[in-house]
Amino acid sequence: MTLNPIAVEELVRRALLEDVGPEDLTTSAVIPAEATCTAVIIAREPGILCGHPVAKATFRALDPSLAYEALVDEGSEITAGQGVARVSGRARSVLAAERVALNFLQRMSGIATATRRLANSIKYYHARLVEGHETTPGLRMIERYAVRIGGGQNHRFGLGDSIVVRAGHLALAGGVREAVVAARKVASHTSRVAVEVRSLDELQEGLDAGADILTLVDMDPETLRRAVELASGKAILEAAGNISAANLVEVAKTGVDIIAVGALTHSVSALPFSLEVTP
Repeated sequence: MTLNPIAVEELVRRALLEDVGPEDLTTSAVIPAEATCTAVIIAREPGILCGHPVAKATFRALDPSLAYEALVDEGSEITAGQGVARVSGRARSVLAAERVALNFLQRMSGIATATRRLANSIKYYHARLVEGHETTPGLRMIERYAVRIGGGQNHRFGLGDSIVVRAGHLALAGGVREAVVAARKVASHTSRVAVEVRSLDELQEGLDAGADILTLVDMDPETLRRAVELASGKAILEAAGNISAANLVEVAKTGVDIIAVGALTHSVSALPFSLEVTP
């Protein structure tokens, strides 16, 4: 998976405007304008490296003359104390961009690390791992990218990508059958209609109405197994809600096609990095 470079540039520009503002006062006061340096980004914990394209774009946005060299490949396993990238050039530029670049790396690597761990735990099962809907506003692109680098797959990017009927829609449309029928009238022949259901009765309604994807919300493993039997391959089944590392394998054993884990993006721990600078 690749990142749109124009979108990355815009994301980095906004982050630098927020963090650096008109000037990095401390760096301008302490570091001579002509000073140069070499800096190495060091991993402080083991994990999966993710974010080279965004970190590089951050340094280069502040100063196009800076050189950014990846020391490990994107998606590689890294160890504590390992150097993952080298940046060289004007010292003021390196130090001014440091915090934003490391924040991106830390967030993205944390997501990739968590995803890899969970994806590996169910790699021998049929189910595919995806992130939930709870991405960080403004960071959705890079968070979803990090999930893919970690070995997961993605939900729709935005509301205009596909039809997903959720609880609010069901409440106002009159039920599962009514919502699916209405969605079918406007969906193109290439579009899938997905609907969230919370009981086996709603599941059956969705199947009868012709839903392509049924998201099984907050169902225990036994109910998920019964849902798989009822669907009998007529629709793609996604398990969602209250799924974590503690019960992921048990959910995968039920035979569902997709498992959504919201914690991959809404509450993942960052993977820490530091910048070691030499003149």
